[in-house]
Amino acid sequence: MKSWPVLCATMLACALSQASAAPSDPHYSFKLWEQPQKPFRIYGNTYYVGSHGLSAILITSPAGHVLIDATLPENAAMIEANIRALGFRVQDIKLILNTHTHFDHAGAIAALARDSGAQVAASAKSARVLGLGGNDPDDPQRGLVKFYPKVTDVRIVADGETVHAGPLALQMHAMPGHTPGGTGWTWRSCEGNRCLSMVYADSISLLSADNYRYTDPTHSELVAGYRHALGMLAALPCDILLTPHPRDGFFEKAAQIVPGKPNPLIDAQACKSYADEGQHNLEQRVRKEAGA
Repeated sequence: MKSWPVLCATMLACALSQASAAPSDPHYSFKLWEQPQKPFRIYGNTYYVGSHGLSAILITSPAGHVLIDATLPENAAMIEANIRALGFRVQDIKLILNTHTHFDHAGAIAALARDSGAQVAASAKSARVLGLGGNDPDDPQRGLVKFYPKVTDVRIVADGETVHAGPLALQMHAMPGHTPGGTGWTWRSCEGNRCLSMVYADSISLLSADNYRYTDPTHSELVAGYRHALGMLAALPCDILLTPHPRDGFFEKAAQIVPGKPNPLIDAQACKSYADEGQHNLEQRVRKEAGA
C-alpha cells in the first residue's frame, strides 16, 4: 500500500492531468471558460463573441469576416450563436486565425472552419500543431493540456505578413513564449472618421510542466524569442489591447461603452504595460530556474 505522501503526490498528478491546465494561473477558471457571454461591439467593426473567460474576436466587413480564436471544442455552438446574435452569418467568415494552439483557444477551430467554410491561417509552428490536434512535443505545457479535433489545410503565415479577407487586413506578429508558435494580430477599426490600432496579443504567462526549462542552454532561442516578442509588443501602435484570456476589468469597461462617448477600452499604454508584465514574468522564471 502506498504511503500517504506518495498517494497525495499521485492524486495531485492525476488531478493536474484531468484539469489539463496549470492551476497557478489566475486566468484558469474552467467555469468561466464555458460561461456564456453576451456578444458586444468592442470598437467599429470589431466584436467580442467568446465565452466569459475565453476571447474570440470577430472583425467584420461586407465582403467577409475574420475570426480570431475559437475557445473550447464544446463552445463552438456558443460562438456561432453569438455571431448570429450580432446579426452576422457564420457562413460569411472567410478567415480563422489563432493566437496559440492550446485547447482553450484552438479547440473549436475545426468545427467553425467546417461550419463556415473559412480558411484557417497560422504560423508555421502553430499550423503543424493544429494538424496534430494540439499534440505538440515542444509545448511547455506538454502533458498538462488536452488534445482536440485536428485542423487540416492550414495556410502558413510568416512573421510580419498581412492576411486579407475582402477589405480587412490583419498583420501577424510572432510571439513565442507561452507556446513556440504563438502569435499576435493587429488591424485597424474605424468609427466614422476615427480609426484605432487594434492589438490582439498572445498570452505572456510562462506556465509549463515541472521539467520544462526556458533557460535550457541548448535552446537559447526560447528566452531570446520571448524577449524579442515583448520588445515588439511594447513598440506596437496600440489603442485597444485584447488578449486570449480577458484581462481584469475588461468586461466592466466594456459594459460602459456608449456610442458617441469616449470608449473606456482605449488605452494607448496598454501594450507597453502588458509587455512590462511579460518582462516581470520572465525575470521571475529565470530566477526560479536558476534556483532549481
